[in-house]
Amino acid sequence: MATRSRGHGYIPPGTSMPSPRPPRKRGGGIVILIAAALFIGAITGVAATTLIDDPAPVVITEQPIAETAAPAEQVAPTPAPNTLDPAAVGAAVIPSVVAVEVGSTQDGDFFQTASGSGVIFDSQHILTNDHVVDGATAVQVVLSDGRVYPAEVVGSDPITDVAVLLVTAPDLVPITFGSADSLIVGVPAIAVGSPLGLDGGPSLSVGVVSALGREVQTNPEVVLYGMIQTDAPITNGSSGGALVDRNGALIGITTAVGASDLGIEGVGFATPIEIVEKIANDILADGSASHALLGIVGSTAYESIDNEGVAPLGVTVEEITPGSAAETAGISQGQVITAADGVAVHTMDELITMLRLYGAGDTITLDFAIADSLIVQLGAR
Repeated sequence: MATRSRGHGYIPPGTSMPSPRPPRKRGGGIVILIAAALFIGAITGVAATTLIDDPAPVVITEQPIAETAAPAEQVAPTPAPNTLDPAAVGAAVIPSVVAVEVGSTQDGDFFQTASGSGVIFDSQHILTNDHVVDGATAVQVVLSDGRVYPAEVVGSDPITDVAVLLVTAPDLVPITFGSADSLIVGVPAIAVGSPLGLDGGPSLSVGVVSALGREVQTNPEVVLYGMIQTDAPITNGSSGGALVDRNGALIGITTAVGASDLGIEGVGFATPIEIVEKIANDILADGSASHALLGIVGSTAYESIDNEGVAPLGVTVEEITPGSAAETAGISQGQVITAADGVAVHTMDELITMLRLYGAGDTITLDFAIADSLIVQLGAR
């Protein structure tokens, strides 16, 4: 069994996470958080646009119609099951998406400095990203029908980049929640947000779920785990917006886009709804998010397979933090974790993603490659 890809069971503040993948050369890709800043002196909310030349005219050649018997009655084709109707999705989702404007107030007037997006969680609360409202002294939301209301930051969690706002407004339309757990690569994904701080309400773009379980490093201190990747176009100002499935159910909160030295690369990332909902409920209950701590330093373990290949097997426990939940439960150095609460764990990334769904004090059952299962009561970060 080969061990590669060193990683941690938690990320200490101010500490970079070692890569949990086998070492390899990288192409210099970066991730950009997608809140739109407004620059003083610029024309606020106006995006540069390039007109596309009109295409050459299409010439239609008339063909003689042969005399034939009367055609049989045409029967409309039966729509394929689960077909995507972007217009229906838009009608359902757009009323639940808002623009989030941050800035300052002076003499009762609001001065906007940046913008993002948000999703209506319930009759009083809006979901958005931590980086959208981080450091803001004043926040307001613009509903899809143009109404504007002041908002208050209830709580924010930089570890998962989730924040919750309080808004006192009538007739809010909460979004329908879906599931990211059942997603597969290739299913439709629709992004709805407020790009570039433009007036006129939310915009919609269509794509697919292009990858799952992505690790996204947004700055030296923050790594987001288990992210949904989509090719649905996402632009600046869409941070905190909705990524929904073909039925208009929320599957994630849009957070970042991928970029290289050539520019934006056409991939965006969303935080899975299961993580968002857990963090939002924590914030509403206690004012802050609760994060579980297992208390190990681990790495992805690989087993040998045919033709001199290797495959991820689980997580090797390399170190145990003294006094941690792992030590109390009797986990030993060198053990390989293969499942958590009955769900297979193949990599360190997968284990960290699962732990994001648990809070301090929760219990989790860990299975091992060569050992009995253990029930662990998780500690607090």
